Amino acid sequence: MSEKLILSYGETLWDLLPAGPELGGAPFNFAYRARSLGDRGIIITRLNQDTLGRDAYERMLNLGMETTFVQWDESAPTGTVEIALDENGEPDYYIVPNVAYDNIELNEPLLLIASQADCLCFGTLVQRAATSRKTLMRVLDECGECLKVLDINLRKNCYTKETISESLERADILKLNEQEAPFTAELFGFSSDSIPAFCAAAIEKWSLSHCMVTLGEKGAFAASADGTQVYDPGYAVGLTDPCGSGDAFTAGFIYRLLREHPLHECCALGNALGAMVATHSGATTPIEQAEIDHFLKSDRKRIVESSLEKYRV
Repeated sequence: MSEKLILSYGETLWDLLPAGPELGGAPFNFAYRARSLGDRGIIITRLNQDTLGRDAYERMLNLGMETTFVQWDESAPTGTVEIALDENGEPDYYIVPNVAYDNIELNEPLLLIASQADCLCFGTLVQRAATSRKTLMRVLDECGECLKVLDINLRKNCYTKETISESLERADILKLNEQEAPFTAELFGFSSDSIPAFCAAAIEKWSLSHCMVTLGEKGAFAASADGTQVYDPGYAVGLTDPCGSGDAFTAGFIYRLLREHPLHECCALGNALGAMVATHSGATTPIEQAEIDHFLKSDRKRIVESSLEKYRV
């Protein structure tokens, strides 16, 4: 199958965990997974040449990622998320502002690659700062007919209703999780009585082609503008680290969608890949195609959300 050009715009950052720093950021994770499936997945991001920035760049190279569109910032530091545990052991996140990925600049090579893209994935966190948001809007303009995927990825103090609204107006596909779906419905004043109702309302309101909601251990639900709705139950796997599972879902879903697979097959690959990532430590552990094929064919116990079972294919 022909290689697709998939761009992923936004943050590359380090999660400063109690056990040590872990490289992440949804756009970075997505770009890696898109590449690992065989497409030309490119991250558009910005780092500083500080220790964390050089380490991030080295990690990208070691993962075989294309780094042509990694920009370098001379003043703002490489992005980080400070994570502290409260008295109950629950994590509290502080996404450090005024970092390198807030300053992604527009240039001619970026406009050119955007005009050639088959898909562009973007989120809301990178739009918290004016420079990166302005650049993203121009990249979206240049993408033309390419598939535009919004992974809404809401983070405290890192979005506005205006940012979300404009992003949804420009997107073809919306991907969110089960916490973000009711929040988005309430924000814009429409039904969130059920996930199918939410997806149908979102598709109609923003003229989307697809809407997907990931449900953690209970799998994923997807809907399309032609009225098709499917549910793929979760997998009973040994959970190691859920970081990057949602990004892997998006990568798997888009891989098959770009090749015109039926909706249930797109959802099935995304769901399986997300489950597999959750069994590894770190969001970018390599997973071979043979492992994915074996996982999809295996007779594993499934975790079913009863209210969605009738949508199961």
